[in-house]
Amino acid sequence: MTNEKRAEKLIQELGFNFDNISKANIIELLESEINNFQDGSSEYIRLLCGYLYCLGDISDIPLIKKAKYGINMDVGCMIDSEWLTSLENGGIEDSFTRSRVDLIRDFIDYYSNYSADDDF
Repeated sequence: MTNEKRAEKLIQELGFNFDNISKANIIELLESEINNFQDGSSEYIRLLCGYLYCLGDISDIPLIKKAKYGINMDVGCMIDSEWLTSLENGGIEDSFTRSRVDLIRDFIDYYSNYSADDDF
């Protein structure tokens, strides 16, 4: 299964009701991806980090940073810096970071119609 398909499948399984998403499951999946990185999994890792951001626990900042800065530049560029800044500053909008509500809405908008490209 392609990494894009894995992302699509995860979105279908979890949806966007963040109150019903298991943080422990997301952490387990993300740690597995970091520890067993495979080329082309940037989108899947971004999705996992986005879910953690939307769940909103500041204790996840180190894991998101590990994914953003510890794998490679391609993965790092995929993970939104605003997610980290927002978690670090309590979701307060400033001149460099949009509000937490806007960031979550953008995440949902981006992934709501996400479809894997089967040509990969």
